[in-house]
Amino acid sequence: MFYYLFEYLDKINFTGAGLFHYLSFRAALAAITSLIVSMIFGKKIIRFLQKKQIGEVVRDLGLEGQYAKKGTPTMGGIIIIAAILIPVLLFAKVGNIYIILMIITTVWMGIIGFIDDYIKTFKKKKAGLSGKWKIFGQVTLGLIVGLTFYFSDDIQIREHPVASELGNPIVEVNQTHYSQLEKPLKTTIPFFKNNEFDYKKMVGFMGENSEIAAWIAFVILVIIIITAVSNGANMTDGLDGLATGVSSIIGAALAVFAYVSGNLIFADYLNIMYIPNIGELVIFAAAFMGATIGFLWYNSYPAQVFMGDTGSLTIGGIIAVFAVIVRKELLIPLLAGIFLIENLSVIMQVAWFKYTRKKYGEGRRIFLMAPLHHHFQKKGLPESKIVSRFWIVGILLAILTIITLKIR
Repeated sequence: MFYYLFEYLDKINFTGAGLFHYLSFRAALAAITSLIVSMIFGKKIIRFLQKKQIGEVVRDLGLEGQYAKKGTPTMGGIIIIAAILIPVLLFAKVGNIYIILMIITTVWMGIIGFIDDYIKTFKKKKAGLSGKWKIFGQVTLGLIVGLTFYFSDDIQIREHPVASELGNPIVEVNQTHYSQLEKPLKTTIPFFKNNEFDYKKMVGFMGENSEIAAWIAFVILVIIIITAVSNGANMTDGLDGLATGVSSIIGAALAVFAYVSGNLIFADYLNIMYIPNIGELVIFAAAFMGATIGFLWYNSYPAQVFMGDTGSLTIGGIIAVFAVIVRKELLIPLLAGIFLIENLSVIMQVAWFKYTRKKYGEGRRIFLMAPLHHHFQKKGLPESKIVSRFWIVGILLAILTIITLKIR
């Protein structure tokens, strides 16, 4: 909202108002504001949760120190959501279609997570919201995102120009060298020189119906990505600061992708598709990083508050939709590798247990406990060390993801 105010002030030559035209300036303000909101208002929210006795219900998992967490306030994801939305509404162009999609994602997934936490905490049902309703919510969000891509004329891309047409791509970039705007049925394939993939190629055999079939395939893929990443973030949220820190690292990488894809010069230099108006997502990414880092103030070991499903489902949904918007959804297995391995560890554990129970009459396990972080706890590693090492792996994965821009 401040953007529009200062845009008006700039027109009447108000000193300093022009600063709001710079993404870097507004991103910095968004990050600072989200930190302030999460750290200052977070304390008040924690006190409120304590007063209402909204504490964590601890199951006996046989883990050292787990009962010390009993009664720790949960539903702290409210802090993250507030710390994201407030600066975004203040400093971003709220009329931007990509910002609108990210706000819808944050609120939508936050509501699903809040209902789940509410049922667990107030209704005393450990299972929380049933799996089918969670999936319904995730599928619905996938449909919203996919159909918005299909129907909105504001979501378009430009092909990168041919280098021979430009001469020096840093100096002589001009929008007229770009082809006409087109619908975004393309994404990025990592490690390939010609790294743009058209979804129509998957269904080319359908002839005249290939275009609509490609859109259906795209929407289905979006649904799968949202479901997988949000559940992966939920699985990862098992140790103090683990999901929060990993998410912040992923957010930093996504901010880089949003910036270079929305900048004509960098998009040409890196030979990637240019996406008009997507640079505004840098503001959202800055708020996201500020919110998660600020939440770490209270969520780092030993945690004073847990994010609950209110937070974990929200940050997972945000990461998934953000990656789809910047056309980096195929990089999710690498960028969100921590979420992926946590998810896979549970799937492998359950599948192997059921198979061996059917074959041998007793269930056997691959890991001492799943998700994977609990396996390392069972091996005797301190919680803080496990979290730190997962963060380090997350940083390595983020760096590898970013350098796919050049390694082909």
